[in-house]
Amino acid sequence: MTKGRAILLVLDSLGIGAAPDAAAYGDVGADTLGAIARHCVKNRPAGPLRLPNLAAMGLGLAAELATGKIPPGLGPAGDAIGVWGAAAEVSKGKDTPSGHWEMAGQPVLEDWGYFRQPQQSFPAALIDRLVAQAGIDGVLGNCHASGTEIIEALGVEHIRTGKPIVYTSADSVFQIAAHEEHFGLARLYDVCEMARKLVDDYHIGRVIARPFVGERTGEFQRTGNRRDYATPPPAPTLLDRAHEAGRTVFSVGKIGDIFAHRHVGHVLKADGNDALFDATLDALSRAHDGDLVFTNFVDFDMLYGHRRDVDGYAGALERFDERWPELVQCLGDGDRVFLTADHGCDPTWPGSDHTREFVPVLAFGPDLTPQALGRLKSFADIGQSIARRLGLRPLPNGTAFL
Repeated sequence: MTKGRAILLVLDSLGIGAAPDAAAYGDVGADTLGAIARHCVKNRPAGPLRLPNLAAMGLGLAAELATGKIPPGLGPAGDAIGVWGAAAEVSKGKDTPSGHWEMAGQPVLEDWGYFRQPQQSFPAALIDRLVAQAGIDGVLGNCHASGTEIIEALGVEHIRTGKPIVYTSADSVFQIAAHEEHFGLARLYDVCEMARKLVDDYHIGRVIARPFVGERTGEFQRTGNRRDYATPPPAPTLLDRAHEAGRTVFSVGKIGDIFAHRHVGHVLKADGNDALFDATLDALSRAHDGDLVFTNFVDFDMLYGHRRDVDGYAGALERFDERWPELVQCLGDGDRVFLTADHGCDPTWPGSDHTREFVPVLAFGPDLTPQALGRLKSFADIGQSIARRLGLRPLPNGTAFL
């Protein structure tokens, strides 16, 4: 029996309104998509946000389920052609691994460890062990910071001293920035692998390598050679189920890193949303009946959400919407596309951290009957629905909606 292929697309950070437990995270009122749409109507020279293809899929209707209102301009022109819903997260964190693992069937129900002190964020014992193991003269930073701002502030000193820049955020993360040439990209990766082992004692979700280039303040730029070193999921996920059934998984973008390269199949790296879209189409051209294509579009979060660039976020959404028909043309009978997000990152919200929000759950296929799903209790419903569609063993969490 033809199962079709499953394509799971994560628009990293595209939240659609404050989650029921947003108060516990200081995020009551956060609304990534709605805030962008309202900004465009009032303040963007290019005018209102235009997402005709995603709106037809039900994106605005999903936002209405979360907030009670359709964001300006995002109602479908006619009847919706997709399946739409809004999902709340049950995982403890509002971070990338938690969101992705949950949508793949494995919520994070225990608290991550965090480095909460704004200054001198990392314990002295941890830094001392890293310095000794890596053979470096010390570190710079050791604080909560925006990644772009800290390399501007400390990039010159890093080049002069050879000391890597270490920093964190509200997420469970240890980030290390270093110059690709002066420090060396391979050396940065080595230091991050050492740090990954050391932070296990603190139950930290990720170590992230943040390479950059440039020679002076005002010229520093992060490159596309970022690498995430995540702790592995604690139990089987959708990717494990696909592997055990002999299916091929195509992990596009940082999906391989997020799942600690466990049963991630073919890993396709790309830099930028357009390149990630191209890689997704390439993966789809190689995928067979019963296979899974899993893509993370990181720019929405990394370039626009964290940097509080509302116009940039809007433009990136419109570019993705423009390219949507290219994906639809590649679909055959039985194929299912699922579009969602892993958390919010409202670019109008104070600070530069993620926001605790509902995420959209959209599904589309040439032979799929449109319907409203309502509010889903967990991102895990997505993974469970894909598992059932592909004929895989049920996941331990989630309720299938298709």
